[in-house]
Amino acid sequence: MVSLWGRRNGNAERAEDQEHEDDDQTERIRRPVEPDERSRLLPRDPTWLSPDDPAVSPYNLWSIRALHGLTSVFLGLSFIWWTFILVSLFVDPPAMHTRGSGFFSFSFTTLTVGYLIIALMFFTIPSKPMTLWGVVLSIFLLVDMCVIFGVPSLRVEEGWVGIASVVWATFISFYNIIQNWSVAWGKREEEERLTGRGDQRRPLKEWIAVLAESIIIVVLAIVSILFTASLVLRARDATLPAPGSLYSVTGQNYRVHLACFGKNTDQKSGGHSLPTILVEGGEGPVEETLEPFIHNAYKKGTIGRYCYWDRPGLGWSDNAPSPHSAGMAADSLGEALALAGEEGPWILVSAGVGSIYSRIFATRHITEVQGMFLIDGTHEAYLSNIGKPGRGFLLWLRGVFSPLGLDRIAGAIFKGRSREDRVYGRSAYQTGRYIKAKLQENLVAETITKSEIQTARHVQMQDTPLMVVSSGIEVGKSRDWAARQEELTKITDSLMEWDVVDGAPHEVWRSFEGRQILELRLRQLVRA
Repeated sequence: MVSLWGRRNGNAERAEDQEHEDDDQTERIRRPVEPDERSRLLPRDPTWLSPDDPAVSPYNLWSIRALHGLTSVFLGLSFIWWTFILVSLFVDPPAMHTRGSGFFSFSFTTLTVGYLIIALMFFTIPSKPMTLWGVVLSIFLLVDMCVIFGVPSLRVEEGWVGIASVVWATFISFYNIIQNWSVAWGKREEEERLTGRGDQRRPLKEWIAVLAESIIIVVLAIVSILFTASLVLRARDATLPAPGSLYSVTGQNYRVHLACFGKNTDQKSGGHSLPTILVEGGEGPVEETLEPFIHNAYKKGTIGRYCYWDRPGLGWSDNAPSPHSAGMAADSLGEALALAGEEGPWILVSAGVGSIYSRIFATRHITEVQGMFLIDGTHEAYLSNIGKPGRGFLLWLRGVFSPLGLDRIAGAIFKGRSREDRVYGRSAYQTGRYIKAKLQENLVAETITKSEIQTARHVQMQDTPLMVVSSGIEVGKSRDWAARQEELTKITDSLMEWDVVDGAPHEVWRSFEGRQILELRLRQLVRA
């Protein structure tokens, strides 16, 4: 009897203990658990997972997820900045004009956006080659930043936009190294926790991804090296002294180069005052095209004094804000002449497309212009060719790749091209500033510039003496060109001579007969 009662008592006690244990377990389940590094995304199952299981991921760590989100934010900010710089190549937003071309800023930002996209695409597949080449990329971007900061002329040309772009690119390059290392650490940690060991094996898919990201990062590193070489060439070119002076125009937004030589008096006629020759270059910098011929005429005594300038983006002149038309350039020239104390009177000598600029300048300084000399000048009908959309796209594409400096670097190393060649000589067309100037010319040729030259034709003083010399080769090649040259002889009622020089190219002064005729007509116009 006692034994039976004891067994019942013991069973009741065990049942009560079991009930207490169940209550404690229920309480533990209900009790909230503090989040840890892995945020309890996966149950703590003592069973090891396969290394190829999708659950074995660095995304299990909240710090890695936060890093991925931060990278996405950086990509969004970089893309917005990239968009602003892209727009500024065509129309300058307020306060975003730079005195340089702006292509370096665009290239640095493009590299940044591309690097961030690659970092997100291969976020969970870090590799040692990516880290190694990322270090190379970061070092050269840091060198680029130091060059821009250290060379005053580059610092002025790039402005705050270029400086911000290279600083941001350098920051992102170092950030991506930290990201790559952090994800590699997180991946190793999760492999050890969920598989029991740090697995070094990679499936074929990952090896292909590693190869792809390695190739891309090597290309980006090479691009940064080319940026450095191009910046070094620009720093070298900046040491070339300008023969004249630089004048800040249009509210000191940019500077233009103006140089004057000689005296505007004729000693043979007892000190009689003569007009000053004002030279406007053609398609390229005036120093390489028309100025040598004018300077030779000056040394021979054909003319007493002459001035020439570099249009914005050519020679030593800064790039102007976009859009920039021929009339805006003519106003910049007038302001620079006023700042230099040059008052004329002027005889305008121009070649090629420079004739458009000279004709507009003449109508805005009617009382100061005493003669015009057009050398195979471009008729306004050809503005449609200058403003072709396809030509503009190619110019933009050349500008985007110009910071790489492949042609300039090759020319300096293998062809011995000097800084003179790059600033105003035979390699000047390769520079970003020149390309930007031609792009600006293209964008407004059929709109603003066309309107300005049409107005100039109606305003032009009809008694202004006029000389026209045309290329025999161009006239013989195209009937339309010949007809347009004849039209240029009628822009005033005071045509003195029209010469078509047989065998002379578009740059008429390149031929011996062309130089003789040009010098003869220039002397007649000056002493008329």
